Amino acid sequence: MKLSILDQSPIASGQNAQEALQASLLLAQEADRLGYHRIWFTEHHDLPGLACSVPEVLISYIGAQTKDIRIGSGALLLPHYKPYRVAETYNMLAALFPGRIDLGIGRAPGGSAEATMALNDDFLQNVYKMPESVKELLNFIREDFPEDHLFSKVSAAPVPCIQPEPWILGTSEKSAILAAENGTAYAFGEFMSENDGMESFRQYRERFRIKGELKEPKTIVTVAAICAETEEYAKEIALSNTLWQIQMGLGEKIKVPSMEDVRKYEKENGSLEMKHKKMIMGTPSQVKQRLLEILEKYQADEIMLMTITHKLEDKLNSYRLIARELLDG
Repeated sequence: MKLSILDQSPIASGQNAQEALQASLLLAQEADRLGYHRIWFTEHHDLPGLACSVPEVLISYIGAQTKDIRIGSGALLLPHYKPYRVAETYNMLAALFPGRIDLGIGRAPGGSAEATMALNDDFLQNVYKMPESVKELLNFIREDFPEDHLFSKVSAAPVPCIQPEPWILGTSEKSAILAAENGTAYAFGEFMSENDGMESFRQYRERFRIKGELKEPKTIVTVAAICAETEEYAKEIALSNTLWQIQMGLGEKIKVPSMEDVRKYEKENGSLEMKHKKMIMGTPSQVKQRLLEILEKYQADEIMLMTITHKLEDKLNSYRLIARELLDG
């Protein structure tokens, strides 16, 4: 099984952004050592609880301090940017770290309405133009504009020996179809979707067309998971993420709460345990069983894990335990 990681560079209470980004580095180095296939970094704006607003900077920093693990964006929010600039950036990363760079593409704003307006004046129009922007970006990456196209003689330099691998990320059939029609790999965010992931995968596989390097459908399903030596402790440390999601849903701009914050909240509002949504929690054997079930359900090529805890050591331990169950040997 191929296992990978999605990292949001969360900032825990009592921690600053520099410490959160250093935690992302430590996670990537441990994942590299454990045999995880890739690690992707998300793009968020105007969210005090998340440190990474520019994934390509973090990719470069971490690429220089890891050896084998693939690194990429999960996702680069394309409606904010011109395709040519994105192609230049990821081509440069691919030239620096040959055979290790993924370009994951998404369409979400990634932050508040005000932050979106600060980034660009035409976000909604650019979302509408997303299919054209994806096609243009891939033309730059693949160097395959038609000869009569305005950009046919424009190079997204530096042109790497090995192209960055394009992925389209999403939570709906629309993103699956976009990936299929453009011949890219597809990653489905099961942990954050209320949609039928099975239908998205079906649409992707049925509509896939060869357009670039990829010769057949290639898929990832991303899930939220927390593993610990005991089921009780896994459920306990998962509560920080649960409370954080609730508070962010209420519009509160906070960092990942501590267990002390969790206990205070539960004292005033009742137990959080029943509010876990779409999260896999438990012992190594329990988590292994659930991941195998998900792999079988989606027939995915790879599972990507997202783990958020207040303490870095709990997060690292979770990834170690899962790797021991599924990657050793």
